[in-house]
Amino acid sequence: MRRVTKIAAAGIASAALALTATACGSTSADKAKASDTTSAAAGGVKVGVAYDVGGRGDHSFNDSAARGIDKAKGEFGGEVKELTAKTTDTEADRLERLSQLAQAGYNPVVGIGYAYANSMKQAAVKFPDTTFGIVDSVVDAKNVDNIVFTEEQGSYLAGVAAALKTEKKHVGFIGGVDVPLIKKFEAGFVQGVKDTDKSMKVDVQYLSHGSDTSGFASPDKGKAAAQGMLDKGADVIYSAAGSSGSGSIEAVNGVKGAWAIGVDSDQYNQASLAKYKDSILTSVVKNVDVGVYDLIKSIHDKKPLVGTNTYSLAKDGVSLSTSGDFIADIQPKIDAAKQKIIDGSVKVKTTP
Repeated sequence: MRRVTKIAAAGIASAALALTATACGSTSADKAKASDTTSAAAGGVKVGVAYDVGGRGDHSFNDSAARGIDKAKGEFGGEVKELTAKTTDTEADRLERLSQLAQAGYNPVVGIGYAYANSMKQAAVKFPDTTFGIVDSVVDAKNVDNIVFTEEQGSYLAGVAAALKTEKKHVGFIGGVDVPLIKKFEAGFVQGVKDTDKSMKVDVQYLSHGSDTSGFASPDKGKAAAQGMLDKGADVIYSAAGSSGSGSIEAVNGVKGAWAIGVDSDQYNQASLAKYKDSILTSVVKNVDVGVYDLIKSIHDKKPLVGTNTYSLAKDGVSLSTSGDFIADIQPKIDAAKQKIIDGSVKVKTTP
């Protein structure tokens, strides 16, 4: 198992990756794709999960987390309760969801996504004996495992690949929501492109803004944005936009010679995107599954991970997929760029 850099670790067990969740304190909350699975295995862990918008089956960020949950459940047994966020969620909805999971005895409680940060801080105080876990944010509480990644590093490699594969010297980046987290993807990608060829043109577009998270769950918006870039001459498009990215991939597939770059999961291998896979150059894989698994295992082992745990390029926290062998011809240059990041000779920006 890949290990992480522990910036801090101590205290009560808390496991739950943060995410934009749906209200779960009423019947309407039950519509948020909730599921219960149980196992008779003795000593199993009782895991509560709050997915981001799109939930399990988004072919991206949430699915990566789900793989870690499934692996842990297969190994340790126990029970899993899953809830999925809505784009209309309020802070009160997210707090209620986390609180109900904790109150029902789930431990860890994992929030998938930065949107859970404020509500998790409150929940952690309210339930000090529960270990919470949040993905993509840092919550200052003694019973929270902050699972963070160097998204900018993986995105830098995607930028190098895009610059080496474009024939028009024109590429694009589509972000789901213009929040600091997604800005890290943009910053790394643009730097990777420009470090490879300063003359490259890079288009950037976000699908939604501020508290509007619909940009993570609107394939139609992703498709329209990608089509607009293609019409303007871009021939490689990288989308960091959750399930909206599937729309972008679909648009790219309709243009001969154009390439899409996937995100979070290896999208070439996803069954729902199989008809587009020959247009998926590579994917920036974010191993959320590793962070989630590590947290659940730590609870099972009665040695809960807390503090901030960083999954970097050097630790295989992020990587560039090779499925399809479309980047085989440029792999030596990508490997060289990766090594420069690891040895510190290239510092990747986290803001555009």
